[in-house]
Amino acid sequence: MVEKLRMDIPSVIRELEVALKVLTEARIMSRYRRVFKGKGLEFEDFRDYTTSDDASLIDWKASKRSNKIVIRRFKEERDMNIFILLDVSSSMLFGSTEKLKYEYAAEMVAALANFVLQSGDRVSLVMFTDRVVRYVKPGKGINHFYIMLKHLLNPRYYGGGFNIGSALNFIMNTTGEKSIAFLISDFIGMEETWERSIKLSAGKFDGIAVMVRDPRDEKLPPGTGQVVIADPYSDKEMLVDDNRRDREEYERYVRSQEEQLRKSLMAGMWDYVEVSTKDSFVMPIIKFFKRRELLLR
Repeated sequence: MVEKLRMDIPSVIRELEVALKVLTEARIMSRYRRVFKGKGLEFEDFRDYTTSDDASLIDWKASKRSNKIVIRRFKEERDMNIFILLDVSSSMLFGSTEKLKYEYAAEMVAALANFVLQSGDRVSLVMFTDRVVRYVKPGKGINHFYIMLKHLLNPRYYGGGFNIGSALNFIMNTTGEKSIAFLISDFIGMEETWERSIKLSAGKFDGIAVMVRDPRDEKLPPGTGQVVIADPYSDKEMLVDDNRRDREEYERYVRSQEEQLRKSLMAGMWDYVEVSTKDSFVMPIIKFFKRRELLLR
């Protein structure tokens, strides 16, 4: 049972904002609009390029025809709904660093939500275990942010089973339009039908899976003698000897599972980001924006 969450929301929001300011020349906000709102923009006209514009919007063919540098101008068809699905199951209540996985993930959700709301889009929160334990409808504005924050800080929502399909089915039945979905989880203890749920949801969502891992999810600690490994969803435990062979076997198993996860997500047309609780999530998210834009080009 979770008693209290150790979250420093102002700090992570400031960290993300500072990173965005540092990368102003990279036009991260315009990247956001193309990467996550590309299907919500419609070409309107050309206009002359200015030094404050994003150079990637230059239409070189049109510029050659008109003998001056012009950029494409778009009009927004509609605001986008951004769904953030947060895994709050028992495996997320683990950590060997300063932050447990669920605390780290909750801070990420708060920072992403703040970023989306500042852009003028609507954001929704789905906290799930093997069922949806809290749903916040899409909304805008600072009051909406504090509503989401209140639920993220509520310890009674954390802990329980794990089922991705239940969360994806919920939002597929909730919205009737193409939306963006961030799925934030450690992806440990997947149900047998999760790949089918991912593939079905791809037709309705532009999906981004964010895998949150603790260092001990990847490697066993050396020099500790015997280690007890517990299943977070049952009372089963296993005693493992601290020797090189067992550590290497454990690491091979984890790598194979993660590789299978990446392949299944790609097959289901979902994008994929990896973050670790030992590092800030800000730069992996920024790098994701850049990578996604390059692919869209």
